[in-house]
Amino acid sequence: MTASKAKTLSSLFKTAVKKATKESSSLPSGDKPLKQFVLSLDTSSAPSSSASTSSGSFRIRSPQPTKNPANDGSLHSWLLQPASTSENSIGGFTDELHSILCTGPAESSKDIEKMMDNGSSLGRVLNIPWLSNASNYNISFRRKELSRERKQKWVFKKTQSGLFNRLIKMCGDKLGTKATIEFFDKMGRDTGLKEYNALIAVCLEKARTSNDEDDALEHMSEAFKTFKKMRERGFQVEEGTYGPFLMYFIDMGMVEEFFFFCGPIKEGNPSSVTRLGYYEMLLWIGVNNEEKIQELCNCIVAADEEDDFKLKENYLLALCESGRKDIMQLLEVIDITRISSVNVAANIFESLGRLSFDSFAEKFLWTLKNNDYKMADISRVIFSYVSAIPNLAVEDLFLKFKSLHMKFEITPSSASYEKLITYCCDLHKVHFALDIVDQMCEEGLSLSIEMLHSILHASEENYEYNLVRRIYSLIGCHNVKPTRETFRSMINLSVKMKDFNGAYAMLDDLKKLNIPPTSTIYNTILAGYFRESNISGAMMVLKQMESEDVKPDSHTYSYLIANCNCEEDITKYYKAMMAAGIQVTKHIFMALINAYTACGQIEKAKQVVLDKGIPFNSLNEIKGALASALACSGMMPDALNIYKEIKQNGGTLEPKPVISLIEHFTSEGDVNILVQLLEELHDPDYWFDGCCRAVVHCVTNKHLRLALELLKQLKVEFHKDDLALDAVFDEVFSVIAERQPNDLQIGLALLQAMKDELGLTPSRKSLDFLLASCVNAKDLQSSLLIWREYQAAGLHCNVLTFLRMYQALLASGDPKSAKTLLTKIPTEDPHVRCIIKACQMTYVQSTSSKMKKQKVQKKNKTWNTTPMK
Repeated sequence: MTASKAKTLSSLFKTAVKKATKESSSLPSGDKPLKQFVLSLDTSSAPSSSASTSSGSFRIRSPQPTKNPANDGSLHSWLLQPASTSENSIGGFTDELHSILCTGPAESSKDIEKMMDNGSSLGRVLNIPWLSNASNYNISFRRKELSRERKQKWVFKKTQSGLFNRLIKMCGDKLGTKATIEFFDKMGRDTGLKEYNALIAVCLEKARTSNDEDDALEHMSEAFKTFKKMRERGFQVEEGTYGPFLMYFIDMGMVEEFFFFCGPIKEGNPSSVTRLGYYEMLLWIGVNNEEKIQELCNCIVAADEEDDFKLKENYLLALCESGRKDIMQLLEVIDITRISSVNVAANIFESLGRLSFDSFAEKFLWTLKNNDYKMADISRVIFSYVSAIPNLAVEDLFLKFKSLHMKFEITPSSASYEKLITYCCDLHKVHFALDIVDQMCEEGLSLSIEMLHSILHASEENYEYNLVRRIYSLIGCHNVKPTRETFRSMINLSVKMKDFNGAYAMLDDLKKLNIPPTSTIYNTILAGYFRESNISGAMMVLKQMESEDVKPDSHTYSYLIANCNCEEDITKYYKAMMAAGIQVTKHIFMALINAYTACGQIEKAKQVVLDKGIPFNSLNEIKGALASALACSGMMPDALNIYKEIKQNGGTLEPKPVISLIEHFTSEGDVNILVQLLEELHDPDYWFDGCCRAVVHCVTNKHLRLALELLKQLKVEFHKDDLALDAVFDEVFSVIAERQPNDLQIGLALLQAMKDELGLTPSRKSLDFLLASCVNAKDLQSSLLIWREYQAAGLHCNVLTFLRMYQALLASGDPKSAKTLLTKIPTEDPHVRCIIKACQMTYVQSTSSKMKKQKVQKKNKTWNTTPMK
């Protein structure tokens, strides 16, 4: 939401509050809690940006009342300005906010009952039978299937809270906050603090991201009403509730609203006063009010009471999180041993590292050490400090970590080592993470299996599959007890590196530990054999499953069906699956589509998506699989029609089908569709992949202008990743080098645009591909141009560059220059001599043969035209 929209919301908020305050006196005398709540929202005590501060008080301060209401951005003055917001919507929001502050709980509950009784849209939504097609789809089986999918997709740090928040967000998106609360009530679940907080977070996030002013106001209204409902039901206002509100006001720069909202917070939870200091400091930092920031710092320097210290701590924490250097004034007076928790201490040390305040860090570490602070906690803050030091390589970070522990005679804790390992995995330094594990073992520290799981996951993400052997060895040497998930992950890595013998050895060890293998583990091996087109190996897996009495599941049959070569096999496996009582899942539907398409049965593949047993939430994904299969089979118009149908129905396409459509896009197609397909990709990795493929298509089909526009977007998105940009251009120039000689000109045009419009310097590999294009085109002038580009880019010519230029000169018919260049090429390497000889045989001898042939033809022509005497 823009600043103007925030200002609009601010004025509406003030108007509703004034209206609520004015009518608070008319509330029933028996409703004391509500009256107190309304009176606590009195605007007469709402602060302004020029708050006064008393030297002996460290509470949230209230500013002076506004003296000129006519010019304070009120609703009246706002209405005099031209705006797109309608009068009805403004008045509606004000009335709604007024009702939030003035309507009692009994009245609101009557409204809900009235809404349900009148058959409102909400009532109709809640009374819809969600599972109307239960006869076509076994619900308990679907639940098991979803559970299996979640277990197969290894997601780290997935907590119950995260799952619940996603559920609340989904319900809030579909039903709205009020309907969601009533839905939980109808399902027999009491709406608790967790539910209310999640719903408030959904409303505030929607208001924050909305580009429509009316929409943002509506979401804020829902957030306030939910907050009021919490208060009515007697819930205490904790930070999890008021924090999102205050952060919203901070982000929007709404100073008066911030202090206004602090009133009911302090009333509902007096112990929150010191914590509000944290948000107050963030507020002044957010609006760049340096005077207020300095004022807050100055007023607490001399304070030493317990409440004062807590406020001081919260001010310091806000400054640390904001990365400001003016924390030094507080660092001089703070007593680090009185910090309330190790988490706060870790944040402070992280800021010290980020700002390179080494002297303060060592001073605080000595203080903690001399005051018998827990060794594990000191180890943790050391990690927080060193991990935040800018421009520090992982290897140097580890040395700093170890040296500080040695200096202060502290043994690194297992928890600190695990944080360090996680840090390395996040930076794709998996080898170094394993070195740290070895260090832990040498020091006699215990290894957790969860830590090894994170390393296994990082190995897969970074395609370093061979590290599984080292991890497997660690487990055996240090008596770590692996789980079934550990073996599944290790077997998966072994299969991906085509080490099936190693995978089977792990499977045998799994059995020795009396852990029965599951179909999921066998499916991993089965999928690996199918990727290698090893049908006999796949059949062997099925026999082993049978001998171990492991029943195939839906994924097993999906692999079997997807790799069928004829319609008879498809029917055979499908019947076997149904006979085994296995329900049809989305993976089966997609396998049928791919199998029928591979067998040339396109119409049958299209019929799959018409099956009534397809769950509604899986329909678009299955249609996407059909679009991808049709695109791979060369039926691009049909694939695009399915994509358009999905879009017309308000659906979206999964990333993989989008990539497939871009990859197989034909030269006859409208290139604007490529841009539309790219807009479907929201994940940065998928977007990068799709954009690269789109650029290659544009260059191949000579759409240079669109290619440059896409390259500009790539530069904006990955401006910090030079290697990624170089890889894109290398791929584009490699495609040009592999095509016809007349594509050289578009390559040269792209090179010029790369320098002039994008401000980029070509890589050595890109110039090598362009020089290869010059060889194919036998273009001497372009060869010399590219040769000069090496020098302009600051690239010293190596042996391969000399050889390629030598080849270009010979191919272009300039043997004299080629002979001169040959004297600069070192010929000690036998492979270099072999390449030189091959060039000479290809170009020099062929040229000589051609010249001899021309002489013979000329001589014969002369002989035939000479008159006989």
